[in-house]
Amino acid sequence: MKVSTRVEYGLIALMDIVIYGENGQSVSALEIAQRENISHKYLEHILFLLRQAGFIAAQKGMKGGYSLARPADEIVLSDVLNALDSTILSGLDDCGEDSTLRSVIKVCFWEKINSNLNRYTEQLKLSEVVNQCRKNIPESWDMYVI
Repeated sequence: MKVSTRVEYGLIALMDIVIYGENGQSVSALEIAQRENISHKYLEHILFLLRQAGFIAAQKGMKGGYSLARPADEIVLSDVLNALDSTILSGLDDCGEDSTLRSVIKVCFWEKINSNLNRYTEQLKLSEVVNQCRKNIPESWDMYVI
């Protein structure tokens, strides 16, 4: 499966906000962009989509930035994916009612994969993704060397 950078960076940004905003702190787009090596301008566009969908809230001012609009365990991954790319979880285009190998493979294989992906992401909470990632990140992952 090919996932767009908008979806990939959106998930990264959300997870960064969860991790670095744990104590109620706002996380700036510039901090996320620098930490995750993402274009700041492109990230701002993605953060706008996430804010528009109600996942994050923006605070203006010197200590401004982004924070979760609701707890991570109330954010379902399928909603995030659909907000960033409405086609990622959609069904495949109809190939018609023929009996070609293409249509048989579509029904027997691709539609089952898509159905499983939908079920999985509808049950997966952002907090679970963050917890899984934390288990796999080395302890020195946020250490800066000057």
